[in-house]
Amino acid sequence: MDKTGLNEIREAYLSFFESKHHLRMNSFSLVPKDDKSLLLINAGMAPLKSYFTGLKTPPSKRVTTCQKCIRTGDIENVGKTSRHGTFFEMLGNFSFGDYFKEEAIQWAWEFVTEILKISKDRLYVTIYHEDDEAYKIWSEKTDIQTSRIFRLGKEDNFWEIGQGPCGPSSEIHYDRVGIEVNSTEEFIKAQDEDKIIEFWNLVFTQFNKDENGVYNKLPNPNIDTGMGLERIATIMQGVSNIFEIDTVENILNKVSSISGVSYGESSKNDISLRIITDHVKGFTMLISDGVLPSNEGRGYVLRRLLRRAARHGRLLGIKDSFLTKIVDEVIENYKGAYPELIEKKDYIKKVVALEEERFNETIDSGMDILNNYIEEIKTSNKGVLSGEKAFKLYDTYGFPLELTEEILEEKSLKVDKEEFNREMESQRQRARDARGESNYMGSEDSLISKIDKTINTEFVGYYDTKFSSTVKVISNNKDFVETINEGEEGFIVTEKTPFYAEMGGQVGDIGIIYNDNFKAEVIDCKKNLSGKVIHIIKMLEGSLTLGERVVLQVDTQRRNNICKNHTATHILHKALKVIVGEHVNQAGSYVDADKLRFDFTHFSSMTEEELKAVEEMVNKEIMEANMVITDEMTLEEAKNSGAMALFDEKYSQKVRVVSVGDFSSELCGGTHVKNSGQIGLFKIISESGVAAGIRRIEAITGINALRYFEIKTELIKEGSQILKASEKEFINKLNNVVSELKEKEKEIAELKQKLVSSSEDDIQSSAIEVKGVKLIKAILNDIDANSLRELAEKLRNKNDNSLVVLASITEDKVNFVAMASKEAVLKGVHCGKIIKEIASIAGGGGGGRPDMAQAGGKLPEKAQEALNKIQTILETLIK
Repeated sequence: MDKTGLNEIREAYLSFFESKHHLRMNSFSLVPKDDKSLLLINAGMAPLKSYFTGLKTPPSKRVTTCQKCIRTGDIENVGKTSRHGTFFEMLGNFSFGDYFKEEAIQWAWEFVTEILKISKDRLYVTIYHEDDEAYKIWSEKTDIQTSRIFRLGKEDNFWEIGQGPCGPSSEIHYDRVGIEVNSTEEFIKAQDEDKIIEFWNLVFTQFNKDENGVYNKLPNPNIDTGMGLERIATIMQGVSNIFEIDTVENILNKVSSISGVSYGESSKNDISLRIITDHVKGFTMLISDGVLPSNEGRGYVLRRLLRRAARHGRLLGIKDSFLTKIVDEVIENYKGAYPELIEKKDYIKKVVALEEERFNETIDSGMDILNNYIEEIKTSNKGVLSGEKAFKLYDTYGFPLELTEEILEEKSLKVDKEEFNREMESQRQRARDARGESNYMGSEDSLISKIDKTINTEFVGYYDTKFSSTVKVISNNKDFVETINEGEEGFIVTEKTPFYAEMGGQVGDIGIIYNDNFKAEVIDCKKNLSGKVIHIIKMLEGSLTLGERVVLQVDTQRRNNICKNHTATHILHKALKVIVGEHVNQAGSYVDADKLRFDFTHFSSMTEEELKAVEEMVNKEIMEANMVITDEMTLEEAKNSGAMALFDEKYSQKVRVVSVGDFSSELCGGTHVKNSGQIGLFKIISESGVAAGIRRIEAITGINALRYFEIKTELIKEGSQILKASEKEFINKLNNVVSELKEKEKEIAELKQKLVSSSEDDIQSSAIEVKGVKLIKAILNDIDANSLRELAEKLRNKNDNSLVVLASITEDKVNFVAMASKEAVLKGVHCGKIIKEIASIAGGGGGGRPDMAQAGGKLPEKAQEALNKIQTILETLIK
């Protein structure tokens, strides 16, 4: 290769395997899809697991990718070493039951020696010690010297994770220093000393390990290879660590420029420079794939990276917000491979700016708190910060635990992580519940996932809502069966169906399936992981047998309402981009027969003017009654046409583009109206925030929108009748009534205050003395809590050595207040104890301080009995 830049290596690899008839696929999102076992994609093969297990059919039997990956298991070492990183790219070529060891080994050798032109006398190969087949291929089909092939054990050259697909592997290694290795022992020693490094792992997935630990041969073995792009770049560029390769070094230089700190002059500063460089790259990629900062799950990983980078900027002396400037450099270096970075540039920078701003607002006060904690620890000589205090820093000031640990570690102190984990457990449990459970390979044990993968269903529901087809699968939810009878529930799969299966935010259809022998209600329609359309049924009459012809009939009225809402969602999406800004992108949607819900990226609540403008734009497009056209085209053609799509979705090579006139064009597999006029009417009923940077609009269409207006109109009519005003005068009359009520309330409050004041002398005159303490008590009617406290305070302040207890009866409850002077408290009076006891008599509870307490009760008729008890209580308290 003439050029050895990271971007050039990536392109060379993908082009090479395209020449070997592999389908080049774009990197999948860092957010796993249909895989609950992973928080984030952490390996090149991870997004392809369902292809290896057979749950999904791959788009090609040969695939090559450069996959974005995130790993945070070693985050505490990032920056401290020159090789640890959170974000990395994994090059891979994969075979799903097509070619096997011979091709994989020969192509790997060809790419390394002929394309990258790495000297053969710097290369070594390891194989699993029992894999004679691999040894034979290496020794006979390539020109590597046999003395450079080493057999290693299971720990080094056998890939398996629990049960499931597994197999031996072969690794290619590079000699960094030019040493002579003549034995396995010498090879392992050179590896341990980092003189020889592994850079490409070829996994031969040829077994399936069952629950008994038996390795059963797979009928169609697979190839899964992985080569770290950053690692091979260090080899090709002749550098010793990942921070010196071209793209990463460019980012690091930007950090140096902003901070005014040179790399290589101080080990402490170098750590901060490397942390910022690595973390900005990582969180830029996470945000581009739709992750937003939060205190749980993926959002916590993002927040942790971003705030750790922000803090290390401060350690370098950067006083102002700076992370968005580094984001620019990341995008500049990676935009060729990941064009979504350019598309989402403004959005990414907005998220980063807001999060850095939030952290800057809290870090100073949080650091003050932490510094106080540190002083306390040093004074007590314990050396450990309590988990409770660490959690307070996390929960109140946004300090990830790892950030607190890092700061403490600099002072040779630690955190009580067990206690912190107890504080966090409820939040972590919620995250686990949300993510669910799944085994590593993404397979599921349900019957739905075990349907024969050769069975497929053709969807004919774009044009038909009633269709005849043959039943291919029947289940009673316990097993696959030949027949299902009246009263049973289960699911069926047919050759063709007009029923839309839940997908893309659109709910599944309901309806009936029948023939002369049976009738069943379809209560839902879903797809399993491999794309089979599952009709979930309840048998109403008769029996259904496998192989029968049946009529499938969709509930058309419900389907039509869903279509209205779905097309309206597309128009809404475009209207938001026009009115609110191009940064708006879909972040989720839900469409059923009653309403539509649309989540979108935006950073503040929409104004009334914006909502009105969006609503008017959508309704204008509806009134244009433009045709809704669906075209099938290649993904590239769809992108070139300007059609909108979810940037973190994967699409097949042929896609459906749904266009509403010239207004909206979007990739979509759902069902739609034939022209926008069929929607009828559109009304936004709410706009709210659902997460940081994510807003939600809920809206209704058609008859539901009309009913909404009818209800509002009826409310105005009823209100006008109550106010005895015309609908035109309704608001003015309502304002007048509200003003009059406020005046009356003010008058009533003043009268009550006068009544309270006038009764002050009467109450005081009834005082009695109990063991040297003046007891003043009384029952008042309909006095609010504030007035009651004010009166009690006045009486206490007028009388030394006194206890004042007042009760106010309002409707069906009673409120108590007690206040005691300092002298009375010194003698043993305790208002909290008194209030607690007398409130229990009146069916309530409460308490407070020795000098003041309040309580309520549900039995106002017991108020006098409660006050009569005070003297007895007082006699026991006074010393």
